[in-house]
Amino acid sequence: MDPATFYATVPARYPELRGRVAIVTGSSRGIGKGIALRLGREGMKVVINSRTAEAVAATTAELRALGIEALAVPADLGRTEEIDRLFAETFQAFGAVDVLVNNAADLRRVEFFEMDEELLDHQLAANVRGPYVASMRAARLMREQGRGSIIHISSVGGTRAHWRGHPYDATKGAIDAMTRAMAIELAPYGIRVNAVAPGPIRIERTPPSEHPAAQAVMGRVPIARYGMVLEIGAVVAFLASDDASFIIGQVIYVDGGLTAQLSPPGQPV
Repeated sequence: MDPATFYATVPARYPELRGRVAIVTGSSRGIGKGIALRLGREGMKVVINSRTAEAVAATTAELRALGIEALAVPADLGRTEEIDRLFAETFQAFGAVDVLVNNAADLRRVEFFEMDEELLDHQLAANVRGPYVASMRAARLMREQGRGSIIHISSVGGTRAHWRGHPYDATKGAIDAMTRAMAIELAPYGIRVNAVAPGPIRIERTPPSEHPAAQAVMGRVPIARYGMVLEIGAVVAFLASDDASFIIGQVIYVDGGLTAQLSPPGQPV
């Protein structure tokens, strides 16, 4: 579903989110863009972020054309000073941070003996340290407000290994552990921390459904299709809403049943 059709046909479901502020990292495309679009549909003020200024500007303009109040802040979340600037510009524009969605990540996966330390260091900075530091900045603001929601975007690779999963799967396992550790410490301050772990999601670079590579992926998913970015956005919106007020420290798998199975469909053990 294209953004304009979604915005025109899907109703807002969580009125308490209207007017609140969400930072969605890595939101110029893919899953992050789908999350930003859904939160914007709920009436939230959305901060669009990625490392590429042109992509951030384009996505921000697209959301504004739909009536979403969006702020463009290009920044590299692997650098502390860039994280600080992201929060400073958000607070200057909107005066609050109610929801942080840690979506930005380096998605590269290689075989163990092909991995070099440069890739390892980069993914630890982008996939673990960046979300950790951003969460620290957000939590300080949320503590003053007495409420807030931090939602990490993990992966099925955090609980089950991809073939050729290094070092990405290790960083997502860290995200899952970080979700639990943060959740129990921040709960007394009214800050809820959870994670969403997507399975195969159709994004801009996914081949068409009839392509053999896409067919192979869909053949391993019990529901026999890719997920959509807006389906991830729907779960994020729910976790940010008051309907999820008793959900803390959980990793929610949005994967078409992928992690529930012992063997692929039609291939019994």
